[in-house]
Amino acid sequence: MNDDEPRRDAVPDEDAYADTLLEEELRLAAAVLDPVPAELLQSALDAYALHDLDARLAELTFDSLVDALPVRGATDAPRMLTFRAGEVTVDVEVTADGLIGQVLPPQPARIEVLGGPRAPRPVAADTLGRFTSDTPPAGPFALRLRTGAEVIVTEWLRT
Repeated sequence: MNDDEPRRDAVPDEDAYADTLLEEELRLAAAVLDPVPAELLQSALDAYALHDLDARLAELTFDSLVDALPVRGATDAPRMLTFRAGEVTVDVEVTADGLIGQVLPPQPARIEVLGGPRAPRPVAADTLGRFTSDTPPAGPFALRLRTGAEVIVTEWLRT
């Protein structure tokens, strides 16, 4: 058998598993023997923070924790938030079950719920601008809206 010919006795799943194990061992060895310098890691994080540099920042104009009058006897009331960026307004209700919101003026949009190092959770707003997410944000969160060619990012808030 020639070295250039593929092995016929190897099962593809076994090869993939072996490759995955080897990759993990090499990653661990590199982390121990040649760790990423803290300055380089910070530079990478700072650079990533600029990837939405041209996005407009939506200002928090209403937060029920701060701006609303408390209702006597009401417990576990949902948190109401309003963000504004130019002509676009985003109303959001944060509950223990997730998010409910609307983009005004009504328009379809792709919304991502950002939550720190976790991958963004995408949500679609319908033609009336309404959207829901059945996953409540845990810890700090922000919203990134893509409406046509425009990108809007809200302030980061804690739940």
